[in-house]
Amino acid sequence: MVKGISNKIIGNLIAGRGIEALSILGLIVVWQLAASAVNDTLLLPSFLQVVDAFSHEWQTILTEDLPTSLLHFFIGMAGGLLVALPLGMSMGWFRAADRILDPIVEIVRPIPPLAWIPFAIVWFGLTDEAAGFIIFVGAVFPILINTYTGFRSLPRVYVESAKVLGATKDIDLVRYVAFPYALPSIAGGIRIAMGIAWMCLVAAEQFGVSTSGLGYKIWSYYYLHQMDYVLLYIVMLGLLGLVIDRTFRYVVEERLLKWQVGLTQ
Repeated sequence: MVKGISNKIIGNLIAGRGIEALSILGLIVVWQLAASAVNDTLLLPSFLQVVDAFSHEWQTILTEDLPTSLLHFFIGMAGGLLVALPLGMSMGWFRAADRILDPIVEIVRPIPPLAWIPFAIVWFGLTDEAAGFIIFVGAVFPILINTYTGFRSLPRVYVESAKVLGATKDIDLVRYVAFPYALPSIAGGIRIAMGIAWMCLVAAEQFGVSTSGLGYKIWSYYYLHQMDYVLLYIVMLGLLGLVIDRTFRYVVEERLLKWQVGLTQ
């Protein structure tokens, strides 16, 4: 009977969120054991050491570094959306716009975002806008390309059917046919862009575009050889990135694309 109850509990854990918690717990155990085996804080701080660092640093993280990095992130992502969506939609819908803008996009797109750091500093100084600009450069092209792809892949039969039903203007066709059809592709581009933007944020803050933030503190504590604090900020970056990604996925999948999730289940 006890065995049956135990199996039922384990089954419920696996069916719910328990398996995810067990996965994280296993990672923590392996991390702690590996740090104990290495026995060198400079090479690999243990989980308990990172927790101790958090107990001393949590106020600074919550009141200074986290708000600063989130501000940088949202400046860059907002700029990327404002530029990429109209351009991608125009290039995907109007052939003339595609022919005019495609060479420019393909010249600028391969340039690494970090290559723009000198200009970001010259144009904006050591400000939030400078860090946001680097993030913008990293985020704008995934959104643009996915928006373009979503619009270009629209089946012509959908457009012809909409015209038969009375949607003859381009603005109506884009609003009621092309944009809803392309929304899954656009959402995928935004999600990719968020991951790239998060990497650009860390690099921008580390290379001196900003004087605060999670990325800046990683570099700052590295110079002090306080690797437990370095790893603490790395973990905070990972956790925050996870929260942002899960929140975005919930909003998109449960609100905007609930119909698509239902079809794939």
